[in-house]
Amino acid sequence: MGRRYGIALLLFAALSAWMVAGAHLSCIYFGPQCYSAQMAPPFVVESAQAGTMLAPLATIAASAIFIVLGCYAFSATGLMRRLPLLNVGIYSIALVCIIRGLLPIQLFVRHPEKISNAVLWVGVAWLLVGLCYWLGYRAVKKHRAD
Repeated sequence: MGRRYGIALLLFAALSAWMVAGAHLSCIYFGPQCYSAQMAPPFVVESAQAGTMLAPLATIAASAIFIVLGCYAFSATGLMRRLPLLNVGIYSIALVCIIRGLLPIQLFVRHPEKISNAVLWVGVAWLLVGLCYWLGYRAVKKHRAD
């Protein structure tokens, strides 16, 4: 796989992470129904219904994490300055995303009645994003070494 494909995969991963951050932030505007639709933990939905600060603060924290994940992918393309621990960061992010993707898939294979279609597709999406981090970074890194 060439460097250009690696960059494309990493840009897709970055965009995916930033879109997830945006989707999370939209819950602050759209309210409790949005939190429920995005499968937020019950205590966050209850906080949104009660109007307490827990829901928006948790949403901002989660979104910040996804923004950082996207920045690591973007940094790996070379289009942004190199972030600290880029190597460890990218491979850790890829591993977590791949595991996050495989968990609902394996549950679906073993007990299909215990998992909804939405959760299954979210798992497939995270698996693909994790593979984009891993394969994209390997391709970019290999080209730099040549």
